[in-house]
Amino acid sequence: MKITAGIYICILLFSLATASCKNELYIDQPGNLIPRTVDQDATLPSISINGALLHSEAFGPKDSTLIICIHGGPGGDYRYMLNCKTLATKGYRVVFYDQRGAGLSQRFPKSWYKSKGSDAINIIFYDELKSVITHYKTSASQKVILLGQSWGAMLATGYTGKYPNEINGLIVAEPGGLKWDDVVDYVSESRSFKLWSETLNDATYIDQFITGKEDQHEILDYKAGLIGSTNAIVGDAGSDLGNNAPTYVASRSGAVVNAASYELGQDTKPDFSAGIKQFLKKVLFIFSSNNKAYPDSWATKISSAYSNKEIFKAQGVGHSGMLDQVNFWRTTMEPKIISYIQSL
Repeated sequence: MKITAGIYICILLFSLATASCKNELYIDQPGNLIPRTVDQDATLPSISINGALLHSEAFGPKDSTLIICIHGGPGGDYRYMLNCKTLATKGYRVVFYDQRGAGLSQRFPKSWYKSKGSDAINIIFYDELKSVITHYKTSASQKVILLGQSWGAMLATGYTGKYPNEINGLIVAEPGGLKWDDVVDYVSESRSFKLWSETLNDATYIDQFITGKEDQHEILDYKAGLIGSTNAIVGDAGSDLGNNAPTYVASRSGAVVNAASYELGQDTKPDFSAGIKQFLKKVLFIFSSNNKAYPDSWATKISSAYSNKEIFKAQGVGHSGMLDQVNFWRTTMEPKIISYIQSL
């Protein structure tokens, strides 16, 4: 039986009301509605980066080639990329981190992001990635590969264009766009919920019971997770390959950083392709067959920003399925990534 958001919220409210007979529980308090962040739960793996505690972990030999996994969003988490952990068994050092305000990393008010103005992308994202690399890098000669998906691919591209001599390899999986106008077009094309759709109606229904103010992260993150849970356009609802269910459980969305990032983008119109032509090493550009918002023509347009690239179309999977579909990862994606790295 499918449990709709309306039924779920009624169950949630009943459970909280029942529990309040013994202890008062509030949905905007840490751990009551969604998981705690690293600054609220000291048992979670974390690193301190640029004034923020980030949820992060690494696997594999510390001194081997670094593969930095950069998740989508802004505001997503790295759980769906955890299949990449198998690269550690092949001798690579694989690093995962939730970006500031995303996943299980520390939250900040919207005003903090907006206060950075025209330099926001540098301060919030590029400087953070640079510090993450520095944290895990053990020597100047250690090679660094960036593996980014969706927004993470845009961030990886922008960073590589900014520091082309510091990156030894770049793997980008479906960057939505690199020029801001393309980003806006892709976001518009890739959202499947329409007016009166079940997803949007569920979110509106919940507003009757749960309304989050600007920086009530627990409530806003919960609602963002609900809205983003269904999207038929990007092709992640199922797979043509069968027996391919991902093993991860998504933790929580970062609603405030997502909203702030988009508003900052509208104000500053960043160009994530700036400088990338200076990166002459081969780029592995991946897109999927099932993402209706990413046809061959769009892949050709976006990949034209890279001087030297190998374009790979992932058959039978969608936007996230390139990484989170277990069988596809094992049989196709992992060998492709290893082959690319060995060719550098």
